[in-house]
Order: sequence, then structure tokens, then C-alpha cells
Amino acid sequence: MTDDPADILAELSRIRHADPPTHGGRVLSYVYDHGRPELDALAAEAAAMFLPVNGLDPTTFASVARLERDLVRFTRSVLHGDGEVAGSVTSGGTESCLLAVKSARDCWLAARGETDASGERPELVLPTTAHPAFRKAAQYLGLTLAEVPVDPRTGIVAADDVLAAITPRTALVVVSAPNYPFGTIDPVARVAAGAQQRGVPVHVDACIGGWLLPWWPERDTGDNTDDHERWDFAVEGVTSISTDLHKYGYAPKGASVVLYRGRERHRAQYYATTGWPGYPVVNPTVLGSRSATANAAAWAIVRALGTAGYAELVARTAAATGAVRRALDGISGLTVVGAPAAALLAVQADPDRAPAHQVDPFAWVDAVRRRGFLLQAQPAFTQPDGTTLPRTAHLTITPATESVTRELVAALREGADEVRGRPATGPQPDLVAEVLTRGLPAEMAPVLSTLEAMDGEQARTVLTALLASVIDPDVAEDTDGGD
Repeated sequence: MTDDPADILAELSRIRHADPPTHGGRVLSYVYDHGRPELDALAAEAAAMFLPVNGLDPTTFASVARLERDLVRFTRSVLHGDGEVAGSVTSGGTESCLLAVKSARDCWLAARGETDASGERPELVLPTTAHPAFRKAAQYLGLTLAEVPVDPRTGIVAADDVLAAITPRTALVVVSAPNYPFGTIDPVARVAAGAQQRGVPVHVDACIGGWLLPWWPERDTGDNTDDHERWDFAVEGVTSISTDLHKYGYAPKGASVVLYRGRERHRAQYYATTGWPGYPVVNPTVLGSRSATANAAAWAIVRALGTAGYAELVARTAAATGAVRRALDGISGLTVVGAPAAALLAVQADPDRAPAHQVDPFAWVDAVRRRGFLLQAQPAFTQPDGTTLPRTAHLTITPATESVTRELVAALREGADEVRGRPATGPQPDLVAEVLTRGLPAEMAPVLSTLEAMDGEQARTVLTALLASVIDPDVAEDTDGGD
């Protein structure tokens, strides 16, 4: 006998109750809370209307084509794109980045007649702070990575270092606006100009900044902007951009847009075939059948907000960011890395203070969590040149943060006071087996410190085993209140 619908929904509610709160500004990573409940209701209704629609074939479901055209048109206008800019709506930033790499790789191969007698693979040049989606794309698509170290003090890569890494095998250069780890913007204009002289395309990863930077206070992205401040299609050498509607565009997961300067680049991301006995297949993105619900919800949110609505939400985000930044500047033992461009902050132990006065970011994250706010721990990272980027705590500020700024600031200060002067959390080798059998502990500092001490291959193995165990029905226990 099947379950009663009311019981099913009650069960889902109990399962969902185990999650951290996605609204109210208490989770400072992963979620982007606009603080406007009516937008959630609008998105839900829009998505429900498109539940049965298959986005596989927009020639059959013309509504899908209309939604995508409108979203691409609006996005390119925000990013200073003209009629030469075309693109697609994707399932998220990872897919947008992967498609940009595919397009560049296929254009690189086409320029060489689809063959290369040397047998060497095309290259992807990127700063170490570029999102892992590009490393994933390189692994999936057979490109070699050329990673360029960033300045550990500022989190910014030098344009000359990026340009020096370009070779005849470079298919694409990636820069970020901003990067996620430190929230700093790479020197897009200078990289794009140098890459253009070398005939190499440049992709700007604006997945997190594309719906934030255009309206950020004291930031002009128009024609009067200094070269080092430009980052979108206003920069001539920028050939593609990814930007996520489900981040600061405030659409539900997952909706992103990837745009290209030139339709030939856009069409290089497509897959098409008549090489089977069934219907002709043409896929603009990685997925074949795909839900239209995210597109419909994103379309509704964009229409409801428009440029004025986004400007208002960015203003609230900027106000909250300023308040949090001022509070952080006043906490002894901590310091913000570099000069973040907008609402992403990375906080490290102050290297100018003696250990007795420093605050370990990992311990601080746990202490702040006990006070009701979730920050994100980022392990230290050794770059190819041997320099080390510091362990940090990451904060993503949203409009909803404005309503809880006073509570958040108090939690940040009290958490720092609790752990100031404690020795930095170190690795615990025996913890790995315990986590894999018993799950994650309440205190995450030892877990992150242990991962931080592992080499890359060892860390990958442990992370894979951990996530696999969490979703394995024969390993994981139900701790969500369900049966």
C-alpha cells in the first residue's frame, strides 16, 4: 500500500529539518538569500508550471526557447555584450565552465585540422585560485593544466605571470571576477590584451560575481573604467564569460549562463549527430533531457527584479559587507586576505601578531558555528612555486546578512575571544578511519587540519570515500528523523 501524500510531505519536512537554515543570513556559503519571501513564492510557482516540460527539444517545446533567449539577452546586456555575443543557459557554473573549455578545445583542434601530429594535448592556463570546475573540465576533456601561482598576501595573480605561461598549445586562459577563495578580481584587461596579441581566447569566470559586480558601489564597469577594473565584454580580448543565475541572480539551483563573443565559439560547445537509427540529436549543453523548471524560475526572478531590483539587493549586500568588514578589522588576531572586490571575504590568522594573540581560522569557524552562524573553512594550499596560501575562513555575504549583522558581528567577536591564543589545530591521522566509520564530528577543525596535511592524491581518496559513505545505503545511518 502506498503512503498517504500528507505523510510523504511530513516525512520530507522531517528530513529537511536536519539541514542548516537556508534563509535568514546564518549560512555564509552555498546559499544566496535575497531576504524577500515573495521571490521564493514566485520561483516556486514558475517552476511548477514547467514540471512536465522537457528542455531536450526547444523546437517542440517553444517555451524553452523563449525562456532561454530572454535570459541570454538580459545577461549579455548586464555584461556589456553586443549582438555578437551568444550563449546558453546551463545547469550551473560547473557546466558553464566545462562548456567554455570544450568550445575552446574544439576551436583549437579545428584550427589544426582536428589532428596534431605531435600527439601533445592542448593546454588550459589558469591561476591556482580558479574554480575546480576548470580542473574537472581539463580531466574530462583531455587538456593539460598550466597553473599560475597567486600572491599569498593579496590573492591576485600577476598578469605577466599568466601571459608567460601561454604557449603554442594554449587553448584557453581563465581568469576570475572574482575568485572564490579570496574574493579578489584577476587582472582581466591586462591578461585579455596580452592573450589577444597571442591569438589565445580568454574566459572570465564570473559565476559568483556576474550578478554582483555590475552594481557594486564605487565600481564603474562602463567605458570610463580604468583598464585594471574592467572584467566583462567591455574588455575586447574577453571571448567568453560564465555567470550563475542561482548565486547572486537569486534563482533556485541550478541555472547558469555561458556567453561567447562570436557564434562560432558558441556553436563549438554543441554536440550533434545523426549517427544512429533514432531521431537526430543536437545538444547545446552536457545534458540531453533536462528540466525546464530552473529556467522558468530564473526567468521569473529576472523579470521581477530587473536591473533596478538587482541594484537594490547589491546595495543591501554592500552595506552588510561593509559592516562585517569593519567588525573583522577590529578583531585582534585575525585579518582579511588582500582587498576583496565585493561580498566574498577570506579571513586568516594575523601573521603580524604573536601566536599567543592569533586566532586559528579553523577553530574560529567551529566557535562561530556554536553561536548559530556557518562559515566555511579553507585549508592552506601549497602552490606550484612552493609558496603557501594561508588557511582561512570564508564568508559569503548576501542581502539577508543585513538583517542579522549585529548578531553575526557578536558571534564573530565572541568566537575569536573564545579561541584566541590556542595553538593552531593540527592533523590527527587516526581521525580519518573514525570519520569514515562514524561520520563527521561536531568539531570540524581537526578534520580540515588533517585534510590540509595530506598530499593531493591522499586527500582525493579520503574525500571520495567520505562522500560515497554518506550516500551509501549500506553504510550511512539515517540521522534525519526518518524511519
